[in-house]
Amino acid sequence: MSEAVNNPQEIPAPSQDSIGQTGSVTTRTARGTIHCITIIGQIEGHMEAPAQTKTTKYEHIIPQITAVEEAEEIDGLLVLINTVGGDVEAGLAIAELIAGMKKPTVSLVLGGGHSIGVPLAVAARRSFIAASAAMTIHPVRMSGVVIASPTTYEYFQSIQDRIVGFVTGHSDISGERFEQLMMATGQMSTDIGTVVGGQEAVECGLIDAVGTLHDALEALHEMITAQRGTPQGGAAAE
Repeated sequence: MSEAVNNPQEIPAPSQDSIGQTGSVTTRTARGTIHCITIIGQIEGHMEAPAQTKTTKYEHIIPQITAVEEAEEIDGLLVLINTVGGDVEAGLAIAELIAGMKKPTVSLVLGGGHSIGVPLAVAARRSFIAASAAMTIHPVRMSGVVIASPTTYEYFQSIQDRIVGFVTGHSDISGERFEQLMMATGQMSTDIGTVVGGQEAVECGLIDAVGTLHDALEALHEMITAQRGTPQGGAAAE
């Protein structure tokens, strides 16, 4: 073990090189090295959002996740989420990458996890939501000119099925309950769907626990410690 790890006072300060460009930071402490990414505003996919819109660009996030998984010096990933939706396929692509990581991952929903933010939240190995946060669940929608035909609606249903399958496969909510929340008509004045508060998101099995940044970091450090004590074969050491 290096001298820097033995003496926490000599551990370098968190790297801040990429905060302004990508909303990410790598923190190094005696307990381990954590990379934190923020997914905020609208998830931007193949089409650029208007200049005044806060966005998370998938071409920034995807390489970061790949680098975190490959970097030997990084022990875990923390994902902070406050979204208003965005490109469905870009969001699912990011969620699949997070779900496919072997390193410990934890997500924390702050403010809101709107639409495609739901798969992003449940993609992590452990998920938290702030007590004051909420998640908006609604069916797939498209703005602008749409060529209406039976196949158009079949395509919408196909995308929706992919989202439902991902969410239910990475959380404890059932497909039936998730679709009920998605298609509810009593809560939203100009749309269909459901706004689920922090505690309710836990009670329905969507999110693991209500918690703070401290809770999310503690859970991540516990997972890192447990993984360090597990041999590459996967069995815990006696």
